[in-house]
Amino acid sequence: MIETLDLLPNPVIVTNGDGIVQEVNAAMLTWVGGQAAHWRNQSMNALLPVASRVFLQTHVWPLLLREGHVNEIRLQIKNTDGKAVSAFTNCKKSPTAQGDLFYWVFFVAAERSRFEDALLQARRRAEDVLKDLTQQERFIRTVTDALPSLIGYWDRDLRCRFANKTYQDWFAKSQEQMQGIHIRDLLGDTIYTLNAPMIEAALNGEACEFEREIQRPDGTKANTLANYIPDTDAQGRVNGFFALVSNVTKIREGEQASRLIASVFNNINEGLMITDAQGAILMVNAAFTHITGIDMAEAVARSSSILKSGRHDDTFYEDMWRAARDAGKWQGEVWSQRQDGSVFLMALSISAMRDERGQISRYVSVFSDATARWNKDQVVERMALHDSLTQLPNRNLLMERLGQLTSIASRSPRNIALLFLDLDGFKAVNDTWGHDAGDRVLTTVAGRLLAKLRLTDTVARLGGDEFIVLLDEANLMENVALIGQQLIDSINQPIDIGGTVAHVGTSMGIALYPHNGLTPQELLKAADDAMYAAKAAGKNTLRFAIPTKA
Repeated sequence: MIETLDLLPNPVIVTNGDGIVQEVNAAMLTWVGGQAAHWRNQSMNALLPVASRVFLQTHVWPLLLREGHVNEIRLQIKNTDGKAVSAFTNCKKSPTAQGDLFYWVFFVAAERSRFEDALLQARRRAEDVLKDLTQQERFIRTVTDALPSLIGYWDRDLRCRFANKTYQDWFAKSQEQMQGIHIRDLLGDTIYTLNAPMIEAALNGEACEFEREIQRPDGTKANTLANYIPDTDAQGRVNGFFALVSNVTKIREGEQASRLIASVFNNINEGLMITDAQGAILMVNAAFTHITGIDMAEAVARSSSILKSGRHDDTFYEDMWRAARDAGKWQGEVWSQRQDGSVFLMALSISAMRDERGQISRYVSVFSDATARWNKDQVVERMALHDSLTQLPNRNLLMERLGQLTSIASRSPRNIALLFLDLDGFKAVNDTWGHDAGDRVLTTVAGRLLAKLRLTDTVARLGGDEFIVLLDEANLMENVALIGQQLIDSINQPIDIGGTVAHVGTSMGIALYPHNGLTPQELLKAADDAMYAAKAAGKNTLRFAIPTKA
Protein backbone atom coordinates (compact mmCIF):
# COMPACT_ATOMS: atom_id res chain seq x y z
CA MET A 1 0.00 0.00 0.00
CA ILE A 2 2.76 2.46 0.90
CA GLU A 3 4.34 2.13 -2.57
CA THR A 4 1.06 3.23 -4.13
CA LEU A 5 0.65 6.13 -1.70
CA ASP A 6 4.17 7.34 -2.44
CA LEU A 7 3.19 7.79 -6.09
CA LEU A 8 0.66 10.47 -5.09
CA PRO A 9 1.91 14.09 -5.13
CA ASN A 10 -0.35 15.10 -2.23
CA PRO A 11 0.38 14.45 1.46
CA VAL A 12 -1.59 11.36 2.58
CA ILE A 13 -1.99 9.52 5.87
CA VAL A 14 -4.02 6.41 6.65
CA THR A 15 -5.56 5.97 10.12
CA ASN A 16 -7.85 3.57 11.91
CA GLY A 17 -11.14 4.62 13.49
CA ASP A 18 -9.37 5.91 16.60
CA GLY A 19 -7.19 8.28 14.58
CA ILE A 20 -4.03 6.20 15.02
CA VAL A 21 -1.69 6.56 12.01
CA GLN A 22 -1.20 3.33 10.03
CA GLU A 23 0.69 4.68 7.01
CA VAL A 24 2.14 8.00 5.86
CA ASN A 25 3.39 8.71 2.33
CA ALA A 26 6.56 10.40 1.16
CA ALA A 27 4.82 13.70 0.34
CA MET A 28 3.53 13.91 3.91
CA LEU A 29 6.99 13.21 5.34
CA THR A 30 8.40 16.02 3.20
CA TRP A 31 5.83 18.30 4.83
CA VAL A 32 5.99 17.23 8.48
CA GLY A 33 9.49 15.70 8.64
CA GLY A 34 10.71 12.49 10.25
CA GLN A 35 10.54 8.88 9.08
CA ALA A 36 7.40 6.87 8.42
CA ALA A 37 8.18 4.58 11.38
CA HIS A 38 8.16 7.61 13.69
CA TRP A 39 4.58 8.53 12.80
CA ARG A 40 3.09 5.03 12.67
CA ASN A 41 0.96 4.13 15.72
CA GLN A 42 0.86 7.77 16.82
CA SER A 43 -2.40 9.72 17.11
CA MET A 44 -2.95 12.03 14.18
CA ASN A 45 -3.53 14.68 16.88
CA ALA A 46 0.29 14.96 16.99
CA LEU A 47 0.12 16.58 13.53
CA LEU A 48 -2.43 19.23 14.55
CA PRO A 49 -2.47 22.33 16.76
CA VAL A 50 -5.04 22.39 19.60
CA ALA A 51 -7.84 24.20 17.74
CA SER A 52 -7.70 21.72 14.85
CA ARG A 53 -7.61 18.79 17.31
CA VAL A 54 -10.83 19.98 18.95
CA PHE A 55 -12.43 20.64 15.54
CA LEU A 56 -11.39 17.15 14.45
CA GLN A 57 -12.91 15.45 17.51
CA THR A 58 -16.12 17.52 17.75
CA HIS A 59 -16.97 18.08 14.06
CA VAL A 60 -14.92 16.07 11.60
CA TRP A 61 -14.96 12.61 13.22
CA PRO A 62 -18.73 12.60 13.94
CA LEU A 63 -19.43 13.68 10.31
CA LEU A 64 -16.91 11.17 8.96
CA LEU A 65 -18.30 8.27 11.00
CA ARG A 66 -21.84 9.20 9.95
CA GLU A 67 -21.31 9.91 6.23
CA GLY A 68 -18.21 7.82 5.52
CA HIS A 69 -16.40 10.78 3.93
CA VAL A 70 -15.68 14.50 4.34
CA ASN A 71 -14.71 16.99 1.65
CA GLU A 72 -13.02 20.39 1.64
CA ILE A 73 -12.53 20.50 5.44
CA ARG A 74 -9.93 23.07 6.39
CA LEU A 75 -7.45 21.96 9.05
CA GLN A 76 -4.06 23.22 10.13
CA ILE A 77 -1.03 20.89 10.00
CA LYS A 78 2.27 21.50 11.79
CA ASN A 79 5.17 21.50 9.29
CA THR A 80 8.81 20.64 9.93
CA ASP A 81 9.34 24.06 11.54
CA GLY A 82 6.40 23.50 13.92
CA LYS A 83 4.35 26.20 12.16
CA ALA A 84 0.65 25.61 11.52
CA VAL A 85 -0.12 25.53 7.76
CA SER A 86 -3.70 25.61 6.48
CA ALA A 87 -4.72 22.72 4.27
CA PHE A 88 -7.93 21.54 2.64
CA THR A 89 -8.61 18.00 3.76
CA ASN A 90 -10.59 15.19 2.17
CA CYS A 91 -11.09 11.82 3.87
CA LYS A 92 -12.88 8.63 2.94
CA LYS A 93 -13.59 5.51 4.96
CA SER A 94 -12.53 2.18 3.42
CA PRO A 95 -13.73 -1.07 5.07
CA THR A 96 -11.14 -3.86 5.27
CA ALA A 97 -11.01 -7.32 6.79
CA GLN A 98 -9.03 -5.87 9.70
CA GLY A 99 -11.47 -2.98 10.27
CA ASP A 100 -12.23 0.40 8.75
CA LEU A 101 -9.33 2.47 7.42
CA PHE A 102 -9.54 6.21 6.75
CA TYR A 103 -7.57 7.82 3.91
CA TRP A 104 -6.76 11.50 4.56
CA VAL A 105 -5.59 13.58 1.56
CA PHE A 106 -4.32 17.11 2.18
CA PHE A 107 -4.12 20.05 -0.22
CA VAL A 108 -2.04 23.05 0.76
CA ALA A 109 -2.74 26.32 -1.07
CA ALA A 110 -0.22 25.80 -3.84
CA GLU A 111 -1.17 22.17 -4.36
CA ARG A 112 -4.84 23.04 -4.46
CA SER A 113 -4.19 25.71 -7.04
CA ARG A 114 -2.20 23.24 -9.16
CA PHE A 115 -4.99 20.69 -8.84
CA GLU A 116 -7.69 23.12 -9.84
CA ASP A 117 -5.44 24.56 -12.52
CA ALA A 118 -5.02 21.05 -13.90
CA LEU A 119 -8.80 20.73 -14.03
CA LEU A 120 -9.13 23.93 -16.00
CA GLN A 121 -6.20 23.02 -18.23
CA ALA A 122 -8.18 19.91 -19.04
CA ARG A 123 -10.85 22.23 -20.37
CA ARG A 124 -8.36 23.86 -22.76
CA ARG A 125 -7.08 20.48 -23.92
CA ALA A 126 -10.66 19.42 -24.47
CA GLU A 127 -11.13 22.44 -26.74
CA ASP A 128 -8.25 21.25 -28.92
CA VAL A 129 -9.45 17.68 -29.01
CA LEU A 130 -13.18 18.22 -29.52
CA LYS A 131 -13.89 19.63 -32.93
CA ASP A 132 -17.59 19.93 -32.61
CA LEU A 133 -18.29 23.20 -30.83
CA THR A 134 -21.69 22.12 -29.56
CA GLN A 135 -20.32 18.91 -28.10
CA GLN A 136 -17.36 20.83 -26.68
CA GLU A 137 -19.58 23.34 -24.88
CA ARG A 138 -21.82 20.58 -23.56
CA PHE A 139 -18.82 18.61 -22.28
CA ILE A 140 -17.21 21.57 -20.52
CA ARG A 141 -20.44 22.66 -18.93
CA THR A 142 -21.29 19.14 -17.82
CA VAL A 143 -17.96 18.88 -16.03
CA THR A 144 -17.77 22.36 -14.54
CA ASP A 145 -21.47 22.59 -13.67
CA ALA A 146 -21.06 19.48 -11.55
CA LEU A 147 -18.45 21.18 -9.37
CA PRO A 148 -19.55 22.96 -6.16
CA SER A 149 -17.02 25.78 -6.70
CA LEU A 150 -17.55 28.89 -8.82
CA ILE A 151 -15.51 28.55 -12.02
CA GLY A 152 -15.16 31.41 -14.47
CA TYR A 153 -12.84 32.87 -17.08
CA TRP A 154 -12.12 36.59 -17.55
CA ASP A 155 -10.22 38.00 -20.53
CA ARG A 156 -7.75 40.87 -20.45
CA ASP A 157 -10.61 43.34 -20.81
CA LEU A 158 -12.12 41.83 -17.68
CA ARG A 159 -15.10 40.50 -19.59
CA CYS A 160 -16.58 37.16 -18.60
CA ARG A 161 -16.07 34.51 -21.27
CA PHE A 162 -17.17 31.52 -19.23
CA ALA A 163 -19.07 30.93 -15.99
CA ASN A 164 -20.35 27.61 -14.71
CA LYS A 165 -23.83 27.14 -13.28
CA THR A 166 -22.65 27.60 -9.68
CA TYR A 167 -21.21 30.98 -10.69
CA GLN A 168 -24.48 31.96 -12.37
CA ASP A 169 -26.62 30.82 -9.44
CA TRP A 170 -24.42 32.64 -6.92
CA PHE A 171 -25.01 36.00 -8.59
CA ALA A 172 -28.58 35.13 -9.68
CA LYS A 173 -27.81 35.62 -13.38
CA SER A 174 -28.48 33.55 -16.47
CA GLN A 175 -25.78 32.25 -18.80
CA GLU A 176 -26.63 34.97 -21.29
CA GLN A 177 -26.38 37.69 -18.61
CA MET A 178 -22.98 36.41 -17.47
CA GLN A 179 -21.52 36.24 -20.97
CA GLY A 180 -19.50 39.45 -21.63
CA ILE A 181 -20.33 41.15 -18.31
CA HIS A 182 -17.55 43.28 -16.86
CA ILE A 183 -16.17 42.02 -13.56
CA ARG A 184 -16.79 45.43 -11.91
CA ASP A 185 -20.49 45.26 -12.86
CA LEU A 186 -20.74 41.78 -11.39
CA LEU A 187 -18.88 42.37 -8.13
CA GLY A 188 -19.85 45.97 -7.48
CA ASP A 189 -17.49 48.87 -6.87
CA THR A 190 -16.57 47.96 -3.29
CA ILE A 191 -15.56 44.34 -3.91
CA TYR A 192 -13.98 45.19 -7.26
CA THR A 193 -11.75 47.80 -5.58
CA LEU A 194 -10.70 45.28 -2.94
CA ASN A 195 -9.95 42.64 -5.61
CA ALA A 196 -8.19 44.99 -8.04
CA PRO A 197 -4.63 44.22 -6.77
CA MET A 198 -5.22 40.50 -7.21
CA ILE A 199 -6.75 41.01 -10.69
CA GLU A 200 -3.72 43.05 -11.73
CA ALA A 201 -1.36 40.41 -10.35
CA ALA A 202 -3.19 37.64 -12.26
CA LEU A 203 -2.97 39.61 -15.53
CA ASN A 204 0.76 39.97 -14.85
CA GLY A 205 1.12 36.18 -14.63
CA GLU A 206 1.00 35.78 -10.84
CA ALA A 207 -1.44 33.32 -9.26
CA CYS A 208 -3.31 34.68 -6.22
CA GLU A 209 -5.29 33.17 -3.39
CA PHE A 210 -7.35 35.28 -0.98
CA GLU A 211 -10.51 35.29 1.09
CA ARG A 212 -13.39 37.69 0.82
CA GLU A 213 -16.82 38.17 2.36
CA ILE A 214 -19.34 38.76 -0.43
CA GLN A 215 -22.95 39.82 -0.21
CA ARG A 216 -25.17 37.83 -2.55
CA PRO A 217 -28.13 39.30 -4.46
CA ASP A 218 -30.56 37.89 -1.87
CA GLY A 219 -28.78 39.91 0.85
CA THR A 220 -27.03 37.00 2.51
CA LYS A 221 -23.29 37.16 3.13
CA ALA A 222 -20.83 34.38 2.55
CA ASN A 223 -17.14 33.76 3.07
CA THR A 224 -15.30 32.81 -0.11
CA LEU A 225 -11.83 31.49 -0.90
CA ALA A 226 -10.81 32.75 -4.35
CA ASN A 227 -7.96 31.67 -6.65
CA TYR A 228 -7.06 33.79 -9.69
CA ILE A 229 -4.93 31.66 -12.06
CA PRO A 230 -3.31 33.32 -15.11
CA ASP A 231 -4.07 31.84 -18.57
CA THR A 232 -0.67 31.93 -20.27
CA ASP A 233 -0.21 30.80 -23.87
CA ALA A 234 2.85 29.11 -25.44
CA GLN A 235 4.51 32.48 -26.05
CA GLY A 236 4.12 33.49 -22.41
CA ARG A 237 1.35 36.00 -23.05
CA VAL A 238 -1.40 36.27 -20.41
CA ASN A 239 -4.74 36.14 -22.21
CA GLY A 240 -6.87 36.35 -19.08
CA PHE A 241 -7.31 34.45 -15.86
CA PHE A 242 -9.40 31.68 -14.38
CA ALA A 243 -11.41 32.49 -11.27
CA LEU A 244 -11.94 29.56 -8.89
CA VAL A 245 -14.11 30.53 -5.92
CA SER A 246 -15.24 28.21 -3.11
CA ASN A 247 -17.92 28.95 -0.54
CA VAL A 248 -16.13 28.36 2.76
CA THR A 249 -18.79 29.89 5.03
CA LYS A 250 -19.56 26.63 6.82
CA ILE A 251 -15.86 25.88 7.16
CA ARG A 252 -15.23 29.30 8.68
CA GLU A 253 -18.21 28.91 10.99
CA GLY A 254 -16.87 25.50 11.96
CA GLU A 255 -13.40 26.94 12.55
CA GLN A 256 -14.86 29.74 14.64
CA ALA A 257 -16.87 27.20 16.61
CA SER A 258 -13.77 25.03 17.01
CA ARG A 259 -11.77 28.00 18.29
CA LEU A 260 -14.55 28.78 20.73
CA ILE A 261 -14.69 25.16 21.81
CA ALA A 262 -10.90 25.06 22.13
CA SER A 263 -10.98 28.22 24.24
CA VAL A 264 -13.70 26.80 26.48
CA PHE A 265 -11.95 23.42 26.51
CA ASN A 266 -8.73 24.93 27.81
CA ASN A 267 -10.11 27.66 30.08
CA ILE A 268 -12.94 26.10 32.07
CA ASN A 269 -12.18 25.09 35.64
CA GLU A 270 -13.52 21.56 35.21
CA GLY A 271 -11.25 18.82 33.99
CA LEU A 272 -12.16 17.36 30.59
CA MET A 273 -11.12 13.98 29.25
CA ILE A 274 -12.15 12.44 25.92
CA THR A 275 -11.59 8.71 25.51
CA ASP A 276 -12.38 6.15 22.85
CA ALA A 277 -14.91 3.38 23.40
CA GLN A 278 -12.27 1.24 25.14
CA GLY A 279 -11.28 4.00 27.58
CA ALA A 280 -8.00 5.06 25.91
CA ILE A 281 -7.44 8.79 26.45
CA LEU A 282 -7.59 10.91 23.26
CA MET A 283 -7.57 14.44 24.68
CA VAL A 284 -7.42 16.26 28.03
CA ASN A 285 -7.55 19.94 28.89
CA ALA A 286 -5.43 22.22 31.08
CA ALA A 287 -7.75 21.82 34.08
CA PHE A 288 -7.27 18.04 33.87
CA THR A 289 -3.52 18.60 34.24
CA HIS A 290 -4.03 21.14 37.04
CA ILE A 291 -6.21 18.76 39.05
CA THR A 292 -4.40 15.46 38.40
CA GLY A 293 -0.84 16.62 37.74
CA ILE A 294 -0.79 14.56 34.50
CA ASP A 295 -0.08 16.59 31.34
CA MET A 296 -1.53 15.88 27.90
CA ALA A 297 1.58 14.20 26.53
CA GLU A 298 1.58 11.72 29.42
CA ALA A 299 -2.17 11.12 29.34
CA VAL A 300 -2.87 10.60 25.61
CA ALA A 301 -3.12 6.95 24.51
CA ARG A 302 -3.07 5.72 28.12
CA SER A 303 -6.07 4.14 29.80
CA SER A 304 -8.33 6.27 31.95
CA SER A 305 -7.63 3.69 34.68
CA ILE A 306 -4.44 5.68 35.48
CA LEU A 307 -6.71 7.70 37.79
CA LYS A 308 -7.80 4.70 39.88
CA SER A 309 -7.08 5.19 43.59
CA GLY A 310 -7.71 1.64 44.82
CA ARG A 311 -10.60 2.76 47.04
CA HIS A 312 -13.23 1.22 44.76
CA ASP A 313 -13.39 -2.42 43.69
CA ASP A 314 -13.73 -3.65 40.11
CA THR A 315 -17.49 -4.04 40.50
CA PHE A 316 -17.85 -0.30 41.15
CA TYR A 317 -16.10 0.60 37.88
CA GLU A 318 -17.95 -2.10 35.92
CA ASP A 319 -21.29 -0.71 37.14
CA MET A 320 -20.19 2.87 36.36
CA TRP A 321 -19.18 2.13 32.75
CA ARG A 322 -22.22 -0.12 32.22
CA ALA A 323 -24.51 2.74 33.23
CA ALA A 324 -22.65 5.19 30.95
CA ARG A 325 -22.91 2.72 28.07
CA ASP A 326 -26.56 1.72 28.54
CA ALA A 327 -28.05 5.06 29.63
CA GLY A 328 -25.61 7.28 27.75
CA LYS A 329 -24.67 9.12 30.93
CA TRP A 330 -23.33 8.48 34.45
CA GLN A 331 -22.89 10.97 37.26
CA GLY A 332 -21.42 10.46 40.70
CA GLU A 333 -18.35 10.73 42.91
CA VAL A 334 -15.17 8.67 42.53
CA TRP A 335 -12.06 8.56 44.68
CA SER A 336 -9.17 9.08 42.24
CA GLN A 337 -5.40 9.38 42.36
CA ARG A 338 -3.15 12.22 41.22
CA GLN A 339 0.24 11.90 39.56
CA ASP A 340 1.97 12.37 42.94
CA GLY A 341 -0.03 9.53 44.50
CA SER A 342 -2.34 11.74 46.58
CA VAL A 343 -6.02 10.83 46.57
CA PHE A 344 -8.89 13.23 45.83
CA LEU A 345 -12.66 13.00 45.45
CA MET A 346 -13.74 13.49 41.83
CA ALA A 347 -17.24 14.78 41.11
CA LEU A 348 -17.59 13.08 37.72
CA SER A 349 -20.03 13.15 34.81
CA ILE A 350 -19.56 10.75 31.87
CA SER A 351 -21.44 11.13 28.56
CA ALA A 352 -21.35 8.66 25.66
CA MET A 353 -21.08 9.81 22.01
CA ARG A 354 -22.44 7.46 19.33
CA ASP A 355 -21.65 7.15 15.62
CA GLU A 356 -24.13 6.83 12.75
CA ARG A 357 -24.58 3.12 13.50
CA GLY A 358 -25.52 3.84 17.09
CA GLN A 359 -22.22 2.45 18.36
CA ILE A 360 -20.35 4.31 21.10
CA SER A 361 -17.26 5.98 19.62
CA ARG A 362 -16.25 8.37 22.39
CA TYR A 363 -16.76 9.06 26.09
CA VAL A 364 -16.58 12.65 27.35
CA SER A 365 -15.78 12.95 31.07
CA VAL A 366 -16.15 16.24 32.97
CA PHE A 367 -14.97 16.41 36.57
CA SER A 368 -14.00 18.70 39.43
CA ASP A 369 -12.13 18.25 42.71
CA ALA A 370 -14.78 17.80 45.41
CA THR A 371 -12.35 16.95 48.21
CA ALA A 372 -12.69 20.28 50.05
CA ARG A 373 -16.48 20.04 50.02
CA TRP A 374 -16.34 16.42 51.22
CA ASN A 375 -13.98 17.37 54.06
CA LYS A 376 -16.31 20.18 55.08
CA ASP A 377 -19.29 17.82 55.03
CA GLN A 378 -17.36 15.38 57.20
CA VAL A 379 -16.66 18.12 59.75
CA VAL A 380 -20.33 19.15 59.79
CA GLU A 381 -21.42 15.53 60.12
CA ARG A 382 -18.94 14.92 62.95
CA MET A 383 -20.12 18.04 64.78
CA ALA A 384 -23.71 16.78 64.53
CA LEU A 385 -22.81 13.35 65.99
CA HIS A 386 -20.00 14.11 68.46
CA ASP A 387 -19.57 16.05 71.69
CA SER A 388 -17.59 19.23 70.96
CA LEU A 389 -15.58 19.07 74.22
CA THR A 390 -14.54 15.42 74.47
CA GLN A 391 -15.01 14.47 70.77
CA LEU A 392 -16.92 11.40 71.99
CA PRO A 393 -20.11 10.27 70.25
CA ASN A 394 -23.13 12.23 71.48
CA ARG A 395 -26.62 10.95 72.30
CA ASN A 396 -27.64 10.85 68.60
CA LEU A 397 -24.72 8.65 67.53
CA LEU A 398 -25.04 6.50 70.68
CA MET A 399 -28.70 5.75 69.99
CA GLU A 400 -27.89 5.00 66.34
CA ARG A 401 -25.20 2.47 67.30
CA LEU A 402 -27.30 0.97 70.07
CA GLY A 403 -30.18 0.62 67.62
CA GLN A 404 -27.92 -1.18 65.15
CA LEU A 405 -26.72 -3.61 67.84
CA THR A 406 -30.22 -4.41 69.11
CA SER A 407 -31.42 -4.91 65.53
CA ILE A 408 -28.60 -7.37 64.86
CA ALA A 409 -29.20 -9.10 68.22
CA SER A 410 -32.89 -9.57 67.41
CA ARG A 411 -31.89 -11.68 64.39
CA SER A 412 -28.75 -13.31 65.77
CA PRO A 413 -28.82 -13.60 69.60
CA ARG A 414 -25.99 -11.82 71.41
CA ASN A 415 -25.45 -10.08 74.76
CA ILE A 416 -25.08 -6.31 75.00
CA ALA A 417 -24.16 -4.31 78.11
CA LEU A 418 -24.96 -0.61 78.58
CA LEU A 419 -23.05 1.14 81.41
CA PHE A 420 -24.49 4.48 82.61
CA LEU A 421 -21.88 6.62 84.46
CA ASP A 422 -22.62 9.77 86.47
CA LEU A 423 -19.58 11.47 88.05
CA ASP A 424 -19.52 11.93 91.81
CA GLY A 425 -17.99 15.15 93.12
CA PHE A 426 -17.93 16.90 89.77
CA LYS A 427 -20.08 19.83 90.93
CA ALA A 428 -17.57 20.59 93.68
CA VAL A 429 -14.76 20.82 91.11
CA ASN A 430 -16.77 23.34 89.07
CA ASP A 431 -17.73 25.36 92.14
CA THR A 432 -14.19 25.41 93.57
CA TRP A 433 -11.96 25.82 90.51
CA GLY A 434 -14.32 26.95 87.76
CA HIS A 435 -15.63 25.54 84.48
CA ASP A 436 -12.21 25.32 82.81
CA ALA A 437 -11.15 22.89 85.52
CA GLY A 438 -14.42 21.03 85.08
CA ASP A 439 -13.77 20.72 81.32
CA ARG A 440 -10.29 19.34 82.10
CA VAL A 441 -11.87 16.68 84.33
CA LEU A 442 -14.39 15.69 81.66
CA THR A 443 -11.74 15.30 78.91
CA THR A 444 -9.50 13.33 81.29
CA VAL A 445 -12.35 10.96 82.19
CA ALA A 446 -13.16 10.49 78.48
CA GLY A 447 -9.53 9.58 77.76
CA ARG A 448 -9.36 7.11 80.64
CA LEU A 449 -12.56 5.37 79.56
CA LEU A 450 -11.28 4.97 75.98
CA ALA A 451 -7.95 3.63 77.22
CA LYS A 452 -9.66 0.81 79.12
CA LEU A 453 -11.95 -0.40 76.33
CA ARG A 454 -11.76 -2.19 72.98
CA LEU A 455 -11.98 -0.37 69.66
CA THR A 456 -15.27 -2.19 69.04
CA ASP A 457 -16.82 -0.69 72.19
CA THR A 458 -18.46 2.73 72.31
CA VAL A 459 -17.89 5.54 74.82
CA ALA A 460 -20.37 8.43 74.59
CA ARG A 461 -21.12 11.59 76.53
CA LEU A 462 -24.79 12.34 77.09
CA GLY A 463 -24.10 15.81 78.43
CA GLY A 464 -23.02 17.36 81.73
CA ASP A 465 -21.13 14.73 83.74
CA GLU A 466 -22.96 11.69 82.31
CA PHE A 467 -21.18 9.08 80.16
CA ILE A 468 -22.34 5.87 78.50
CA VAL A 469 -20.22 2.79 77.77
CA LEU A 470 -21.63 0.31 75.24
CA LEU A 471 -20.13 -3.22 75.30
CA ASP A 472 -20.84 -5.63 72.46
CA GLU A 473 -20.60 -9.42 73.03
CA ALA A 474 -20.75 -8.97 76.79
CA ASN A 475 -21.20 -12.67 77.52
CA LEU A 476 -20.84 -12.96 81.31
CA MET A 477 -22.22 -10.67 83.99
CA GLU A 478 -19.04 -11.26 86.03
CA ASN A 479 -16.91 -9.94 83.15
CA VAL A 480 -19.13 -6.88 82.79
CA ALA A 481 -18.86 -6.23 86.53
CA LEU A 482 -15.06 -6.54 86.36
CA ILE A 483 -14.87 -4.05 83.45
CA GLY A 484 -17.20 -1.68 85.32
CA GLN A 485 -15.06 -1.78 88.46
CA GLN A 486 -11.90 -1.17 86.41
CA LEU A 487 -13.51 1.94 84.92
CA ILE A 488 -14.51 3.19 88.39
CA ASP A 489 -10.95 2.63 89.67
CA SER A 490 -9.49 4.49 86.70
CA ILE A 491 -11.76 7.49 87.22
CA ASN A 492 -10.85 7.54 90.95
CA GLN A 493 -7.24 8.32 90.11
CA PRO A 494 -6.13 11.93 90.83
CA ILE A 495 -6.61 14.42 88.00
CA ASP A 496 -4.16 17.28 87.40
CA ILE A 497 -6.07 20.47 86.65
CA GLY A 498 -3.15 22.86 86.18
CA GLY A 499 -1.04 22.42 89.29
CA THR A 500 -3.96 21.36 91.46
CA VAL A 501 -5.17 17.82 91.99
CA ALA A 502 -8.88 16.99 91.81
CA HIS A 503 -10.65 13.77 92.72
CA VAL A 504 -13.95 12.52 91.36
CA GLY A 505 -15.71 9.21 91.50
CA THR A 506 -18.57 7.70 89.51
CA SER A 507 -21.80 5.89 90.17
CA MET A 508 -22.53 3.26 87.52
CA GLY A 509 -25.72 1.55 86.45
CA ILE A 510 -25.57 -1.46 84.15
CA ALA A 511 -28.35 -2.79 81.88
CA LEU A 512 -28.04 -6.03 79.88
CA TYR A 513 -29.71 -7.01 76.62
CA PRO A 514 -32.09 -8.80 76.47
CA HIS A 515 -32.63 -9.16 80.25
CA ASN A 516 -33.35 -5.47 80.95
CA GLY A 517 -34.93 -4.38 77.67
CA LEU A 518 -35.12 -4.99 73.94
CA THR A 519 -35.01 -1.42 72.64
CA PRO A 520 -32.42 1.34 73.07
CA GLN A 521 -34.88 3.41 75.11
CA GLU A 522 -35.65 0.52 77.45
CA LEU A 523 -31.97 -0.28 78.03
CA LEU A 524 -31.08 3.38 78.65
CA LYS A 525 -33.94 3.75 81.16
CA ALA A 526 -32.94 0.56 82.98
CA ALA A 527 -29.28 1.64 83.20
CA ASP A 528 -30.32 5.11 84.45
CA ASP A 529 -32.44 3.56 87.21
CA ALA A 530 -29.55 1.27 88.21
CA MET A 531 -27.20 4.28 88.33
CA TYR A 532 -29.46 6.00 90.84
CA ALA A 533 -29.51 2.78 92.82
CA ALA A 534 -25.69 2.93 92.92
CA LYS A 535 -25.80 6.53 94.19
CA ALA A 536 -28.31 5.50 96.84
CA ALA A 537 -25.93 2.73 97.92
CA GLY A 538 -23.20 5.24 98.80
CA LYS A 539 -21.85 6.39 95.37
CA ASN A 540 -18.63 5.40 93.57
CA THR A 541 -19.99 1.90 93.04
CA LEU A 542 -22.00 -0.03 90.44
CA ARG A 543 -25.36 -1.73 90.35
CA PHE A 544 -27.04 -3.98 87.77
CA ALA A 545 -30.56 -3.22 86.60
CA ILE A 546 -33.31 -5.51 87.85
CA PRO A 547 -34.33 -7.96 85.08
CA THR A 548 -37.70 -7.27 83.52
CA LYS A 549 -40.44 -9.79 84.20
CA ALA A 550 -41.30 -12.12 81.34
